[in-house]
Amino acid sequence: MKAKVAVLISGTGTNMAALLYASRQPGSAYEIVLVASNRAEAAGLALAEAEGIATFARPHKGMERADHDALMEQAVLDAGADYIVLAGYMRILSPEFTERWHGRMLNIHPSLLPKYRGLETHKRAIEAGDPVAGASVHLVSSELDAGEVLGQTEVAIRADDTAETLAERVKLAEHQLYPRVVNEYVGRIFDGEWLLGQLRDLALQLPEAEERPSHGAPGWCTGGKSGKYFAHFSDRHHGNEHIALLAKTSGIDEMMALIGRDPQTFFKPAYYGASGWVGIILNRPDCDWDQVGHWLKRSWQSVAPKRLTKLLDAADEF
Repeated sequence: MKAKVAVLISGTGTNMAALLYASRQPGSAYEIVLVASNRAEAAGLALAEAEGIATFARPHKGMERADHDALMEQAVLDAGADYIVLAGYMRILSPEFTERWHGRMLNIHPSLLPKYRGLETHKRAIEAGDPVAGASVHLVSSELDAGEVLGQTEVAIRADDTAETLAERVKLAEHQLYPRVVNEYVGRIFDGEWLLGQLRDLALQLPEAEERPSHGAPGWCTGGKSGKYFAHFSDRHHGNEHIALLAKTSGIDEMMALIGRDPQTFFKPAYYGASGWVGIILNRPDCDWDQVGHWLKRSWQSVAPKRLTKLLDAADEF
């Protein structure tokens, strides 16, 4: 299984090309399903078409920003993309758009962020007397070039550099950096160790929760010798393709109702399902970690001592 990526461009698409060819190497965690642009004449579109990638173009001139964003987003959704990667997309996106894709939209910027957000990054680095410039891959947020930095590459600034000569070398660094960081970031959702770490952090935030193996797999229970299990981690056990949290429901009826309503999220786990435990699939791009946290808390409340749950139970009544 690979993550599906849509790439937005405005020009030649050299970073898009680097991402595309890297996606075809063994071990790649992603595939590009769409290249879209706000410029119909963008050269990158022709390159993508020649490589058999679906394309979409809609000029933004004369359109409200939100309306143009909606058209671009719809093309991304129609292509079935899990992530958006900006590669020279020269448009500031609306806060609503970036919020909907929070954690699933990446960009590359030609500076060592947080230095030199915005434009003329190479000129500013040279004028500041910096010994190095570089590139940064970051998550997109509503604030320009301010999202979490996922990776960087430094490029030495020579004494005779101009903004143009420095830009040429930084571009070469970008072509190496971007595919690697995208691959690592989108590949996490298929990595059992990373998913276990995320789940462990959430489970151990609950009062007096302890990690204790169960049948050779990680599990979490309430503290003490009489502590009861409220969660288990399942990494493709019993031939199942899922990496999942197993959590308690109120019984078989609720478990089956959840599965019937959302089979892309819930499933009946082997052995545990007979007791009303439900599997919550973690290895999927749209995994809602707030939902995972909700089920961990609810499952914990169902087995924790009353002295621990009474305040939470009271809060839940309001």
